[in-house]
Amino acid sequence: MFRKSLYKSPAQLRLMIEPGLVTAAALDAVRAAIRPGVTTLELDAIAESTIRACGGIPNFQLVPGYVHTICASVGADVVHGIPNDVPLRPGDIVSIDCGAEVDGWNGDSAFTVVLDDDDRPELVAERRQLSDVTEASMWAGIARLASARHLNEVGIAVQEAIESRSEYGIITDYIGHGIGRSMHEAPPVFNYRVAQKGPEVKTGLAVAIEPMVVTGSPETFVQDDEWTVTTVDGGMASHWEHSVAVHDRGVWVLTAGDGGAAGLAPFGVTPVPLT
Repeated sequence: MFRKSLYKSPAQLRLMIEPGLVTAAALDAVRAAIRPGVTTLELDAIAESTIRACGGIPNFQLVPGYVHTICASVGADVVHGIPNDVPLRPGDIVSIDCGAEVDGWNGDSAFTVVLDDDDRPELVAERRQLSDVTEASMWAGIARLASARHLNEVGIAVQEAIESRSEYGIITDYIGHGIGRSMHEAPPVFNYRVAQKGPEVKTGLAVAIEPMVVTGSPETFVQDDEWTVTTVDGGMASHWEHSVAVHDRGVWVLTAGDGGAAGLAPFGVTPVPLT
């Protein structure tokens, strides 16, 4: 049995709107600045200044032992990459993960981008396909959340979306999570099919759905920095994430400026604002 504390009150869900929008603003600023020659430390500074200018706190900095605002994972790095002073190169596939806390409530989101490389268009196309499949699987999971009876239906939708378009590997060691007063809360949100049904999907559930997909084997290891997660076989990686709230009239993507309208439209799902 899952505790009733998994579910937020309507007033608490409304308090999650602002940190979601601040998180989105930080990622928008990073997306606008990312290009070959820029370092991930520079992107980290942009994200931090954006969050603080909006009245928020970078919640990644609240994680013990972590001092940065973003995680920046490049190439075969899947997640938890530490920003550094190495300039990004044409053709790099880069995943940026970021979160903000406002008045004690949290947002968490991630996107992947592939930098232009006129000399290697096929490589860019291959990496963008990986990112596109990962993003589409995230939206498939969010769309399923809108009609699901139990949370683990989300993982089924994510896995089916990936397998219908590719033979990519799905990372299983790292999954999504609940979100609210803490950035990482119960319940777990799987990106693949599991035997258990999971908690009931009902008003007050707030979760971060974040598939991580790789071109080869899903086996990973943690680098010597004790943070960066990297594929064992050197396969490229992509990571997409949104924080989503379930309320009495539907779902709302807290970390998307449009509440997820554009991403959910292909699935015939219309997000409903929290009021």
